[in-house]
Amino acid sequence: MAVSSMLQRIGDKWTVLIVSYLGNGPMRFNALRREIGNISQKMLTTTLRNLERDGFVLRTVTPSRPPAVEYELTQLGRCLLVPVSGLARWTLENIDRIEAARAEYDAKEG
Repeated sequence: MAVSSMLQRIGDKWTVLIVSYLGNGPMRFNALRREIGNISQKMLTTTLRNLERDGFVLRTVTPSRPPAVEYELTQLGRCLLVPVSGLARWTLENIDRIEAARAEYDAKEG
């Protein structure tokens, strides 16, 4: 059960993207949203909260007007970056084979 729920959390595309971007260093909410692109504010907020709850992300609020909120990976989050980066690298190395397999499957299925 624990493995299944954690794989569900870390396997979703938003988590992978957020962890990847934060792997480059701390980012403010709006900068992260701009970098990711097509993520809604609600989805980004929800995903960041889940990552913070699980101990992957640290949220820091700097008292200013308006308050500045910055997110960064914790040590645990940096550990997660290792398999996430590996998965991204594997995908890039195999994308041609994956697309060829899909095309072959689609041609058979008609």
